[in-house]
Amino acid sequence: MDMVNANGEHVNELLQAQAHVWNHIFNFINSMSLKCAIDLGIPDIIQNHGKPMTITELVAALPMLNPTKACNIYRLMRILVHSGFFAQRNLCNDAQEDGYVLTNASRLLLKDNPLSVTPFLKAMLDPILTEPWHCLGTWFKNNDHTPFDTTHGKTFWDYAGHDQKLNSLFNEGMASDARLVNSILIDKCKKVFEGLNSLVDVGGGTGTLSKAIVDAFPHLECIVLDLPHVVANLQDSGNLKYVAGDMFKEIPASDASLLKWILHDWNDDECLKILKRCKEAISRQNKKGGKVMIIDMVLMKNEKMNGEAFNSTETQLFFDMLMMVLVTGKERQEEEWAKLFFAAGFSNYKITPILGLRSLIQVFP
Repeated sequence: MDMVNANGEHVNELLQAQAHVWNHIFNFINSMSLKCAIDLGIPDIIQNHGKPMTITELVAALPMLNPTKACNIYRLMRILVHSGFFAQRNLCNDAQEDGYVLTNASRLLLKDNPLSVTPFLKAMLDPILTEPWHCLGTWFKNNDHTPFDTTHGKTFWDYAGHDQKLNSLFNEGMASDARLVNSILIDKCKKVFEGLNSLVDVGGGTGTLSKAIVDAFPHLECIVLDLPHVVANLQDSGNLKYVAGDMFKEIPASDASLLKWILHDWNDDECLKILKRCKEAISRQNKKGGKVMIIDMVLMKNEKMNGEAFNSTETQLFFDMLMMVLVTGKERQEEEWAKLFFAAGFSNYKITPILGLRSLIQVFP
């Protein structure tokens, strides 16, 4: 690196580089500040206030707040305004005060928003899932399958099977995401369900997505396949049935298999097994047609990108790292998906990017 010269040309570069490093060191502060706002119930308090809320009103409305800490709430709000979770509006009153209002992002965190992302946030920022990140460097040097194994001595799936807290957090997080997905999928993709009489939601959790599909397409017989501890206390209703099983061993026969956010949890060999089981399930039911429907990310190529594409790619890369730390999976580019489909014996596929960062991929025998 050049020494800084007399007219200071390199000073700026040096200071910018330092700020860049600091920003990345402290990136977690955005997540933890947001988690704190959720723990305190701030989005709901502002929403229930019905109009822009001053800092004084907010502090007064916070339950159980220690009076000696009240003077710090504005500091929490200041960073959350900066990160786009709240905005300030001038109240046009004598005091010329500003009041806090929600943004689109914080509306997605309200308790009674059916599409709430809060359960997902609580799951991902729970210490059970954040501690393994501290072992990432160690994991690169050891024989463990994942940093989660290194931290907890068992796989994510084993841990969730025996720990009610993680099991509930994970299932609630997945259910809240399924509500967001099904509102789009059923609205925009009616055609993908045409001609199907039966569907297996593979790894479908507590059945949030399947319930919506059965409501929208009453002629469709739908089975949710998941591990015994996930479906243990769930009741069949009408066209919806729960089956305890293992997708690596056998998938019930049907016209179609649906895999929502499943394959990115597993490595290529594991995905190949799941896809082959899906293909067997379809061929047992439907000699001519049938298909597998996958909802997952298709990683973008890292070409020169505009701001929005750059942000989307960052989010996809975050998820890819998440898969590496918690489970054995990864996010895949189109070529990687295609290779898997053909290796599993499928002949064709179609990608429809309708779900923001994720796509609907239809795979045909």
